[in-house]
Amino acid sequence: MKVYNKASDFNPEIPTVITIGTFDGVHIGHRKIIERLVNSAQQSNCQSALLTFFPHPRMVLQQSEDLHLINTIEERKSILASTGLEHLIIHPFTKSFSRLTAQQYVEEFLIGKLNAKKIIIGYDHRFGRNRTADISDLKKFADEFNFEVEEISKQDIEEVAISSTKIRTALQNGEIEKANQYLASNFSLSGEVVHGKGLGKGLGYATANIHLKETYKLIPKNGVYVVKAMIEGKHQKGMMNIGTNPTVGGTSKSIEVHVLDFNEDLYGKNIEVEVLHYLRNEEKFDGVEALKKAMLQDELVTRRYFNS
Repeated sequence: MKVYNKASDFNPEIPTVITIGTFDGVHIGHRKIIERLVNSAQQSNCQSALLTFFPHPRMVLQQSEDLHLINTIEERKSILASTGLEHLIIHPFTKSFSRLTAQQYVEEFLIGKLNAKKIIIGYDHRFGRNRTADISDLKKFADEFNFEVEEISKQDIEEVAISSTKIRTALQNGEIEKANQYLASNFSLSGEVVHGKGLGKGLGYATANIHLKETYKLIPKNGVYVVKAMIEGKHQKGMMNIGTNPTVGGTSKSIEVHVLDFNEDLYGKNIEVEVLHYLRNEEKFDGVEALKKAMLQDELVTRRYFNS
């Protein structure tokens, strides 16, 4: 799969079959649409392309701080690369781009830059300045500019929306297995290991404190989790705490991973953590000794999880 950071970099020599959307999570419903896209492109002797926008339009138009996405844009790239898709176009969403009229968007962008021969799109798709145009307008433009529109049904689009909602809800409730089942992959967090307060080391459980660069990334419910950490190409078993460390008077949220049977220096390295299972809520214990006992129990349960 080839990735383009703006539409003008694409320059397709043969026509394309395109779908458009955020595709956050790239879950089972999304994969059905991509499979349909890839098959249609092959049957039409065209290229398959997915158009998405970054930043998310809500970040630009509403400067929304409550937007939490299942994937960062880098994670989405990585997952989409495994779907059979040929081209991913990540076009910058700006206020000036949002002011394109529906006709400009279709004629100059979808046809002029992306060479769209067919667009596979949801029944509720809206586009153009102030999102005033809908799929019936797109079909009129299709007649005018000689491309085809294939409509994704209400049932299929609602299935996608429901799945995305269920995934977010499951993550916020600590129902990791349910979220991973919908995603057809493991939910993950990625970031640079930075210096924390060194509390874990003092408790006998040195932790990698992970800094997430992307503030829009959805973070699961506070608590302790079983995880796999990808470190320099190898999966390592571990446990993760998301929370404020209330037993030792912490107030700011952190993401800390203790890697089992591992003592190498990770500072400054980027690691990816796949979240597998929710162990327990974060608690305020009656002192450090009680916390150490709980962490030992967490380790035992984590080891049993991997052994089973």
